[in-house]
Amino acid sequence: MTRLQARGLTVGYGEAPVLHKVDLDVRDGRVTAIVGPNGCGKSTLLRTLARLLKPVSGEVRLDDRPLPGISTKEVARRLALLPQTPIAPDGLLVRDLVGRGRHPHQRWFRQWSPEDEQVVEEALALTDITELRDRPIDALSGGQRQRAWIAMTLAQDTELVLLDEPTTYLDLAHQVEVLDLISRLNAERGRTVVMVLHDLNLAARYSDHMVVMKEGVVVTEGAPAEVLTSTMLAEVFGLHADILADPRTGLPVIVPISSTPVPGTSEGDPTHAR
Repeated sequence: MTRLQARGLTVGYGEAPVLHKVDLDVRDGRVTAIVGPNGCGKSTLLRTLARLLKPVSGEVRLDDRPLPGISTKEVARRLALLPQTPIAPDGLLVRDLVGRGRHPHQRWFRQWSPEDEQVVEEALALTDITELRDRPIDALSGGQRQRAWIAMTLAQDTELVLLDEPTTYLDLAHQVEVLDLISRLNAERGRTVVMVLHDLNLAARYSDHMVVMKEGVVVTEGAPAEVLTSTMLAEVFGLHADILADPRTGLPVIVPISSTPVPGTSEGDPTHAR
């Protein structure tokens, strides 16, 4: 089943299209990673799926309904987006940030409720930041701050979660920490996740499905082991690399060799391995 779809999506800033007739089916209950070179349209696609950008042509459908025909509040109750560089007001406390995720579920006649309080507490606990609830966002480390933003997204209580570069500006340990959390949300809470990532090895490890983009189009998609090939890396990223199997997980691991092909070698040449 697919609740979120793009069909023939063309999106542009000014006269130059960034996306060109993109088709995409977001797989329910799975983690999808969108990857590609800088400027290929990954974030533009994610923002269009969340209705922050209006397509020039084509459409996005949510629950088989055209996205523009659904009210903003209803979309926010079904789909959450965490942008690449979210900004919080100075001095905002963690608990207040997370509480903002409940806004789509409130009405003028029913403001903060015990249910809202329970959902916020669960989001704080799930992201392991309960003890940080009374601290200002700007006093947190990078990993803690990102967990707080994810907690706010969780408090929105949607089945679809879109994340634009959730590991940006984080060191490797914090990147793994955040992606472990996202993996748990999918496995334990059944959240459907679509995330834009730059690190291909992390995308392979943490996604069920990969979508590869180049110059505004989807080049290929599928399971990481199917998508990540030396040929694809050369054609899409201009990267000459070997693909090895992780001895612990069996997942593909990219070992870069150079940004240009090595003369006299081919993908099957054993002299590739280094």
